[in-house]
Amino acid sequence: MSPKPKLIVFDLDYTLWPFWVDTHVTPPFHKGNGKIFDKYNNKIKCYPEVPNILQKLHKEGYQIGVASRTGEIDGAQQLISLFDWKDYFGYKEIYPGSKVTHFRRIKSKSGLSYDDMIFFDDEYRNIDDLTKEGVLSIFVRDGVSWKVINEGLEEYAKKYNKEN
Repeated sequence: MSPKPKLIVFDLDYTLWPFWVDTHVTPPFHKGNGKIFDKYNNKIKCYPEVPNILQKLHKEGYQIGVASRTGEIDGAQQLISLFDWKDYFGYKEIYPGSKVTHFRRIKSKSGLSYDDMIFFDDEYRNIDDLTKEGVLSIFVRDGVSWKVINEGLEEYAKKYNKEN
């Protein structure tokens, strides 16, 4: 059996959804006819495979978290709720600052080591920062998809098969 991470952490902007919540959309958000809209009734969507990915990872027993540097904390939390994702995320670190700080708090709250985690993000600076801390960090080019998840999980299995 291949090693698997105990915790999968995602960035939000341009990782789970295709925009910056603090600049490209305008809170407050609302739901109507099963769709999500911003203050000006612009439709808000996540990347297409994300709902299924979160549901399946959760069902398979992975712990899931988010780490976002956005300044639009309330808007990000509201979207997580409107997308019906709040039950998936056991750890939410959503505030400006370094992802290193986010992960130190997640590590403290979860009791897990960085070796137990994998992180998906669209910004190289965050990937670099967390790789230096020992978190396997996967660059996301065009949003989270099953292809990205599977490649990340394979990379995790290879890394920890070699070390054990």
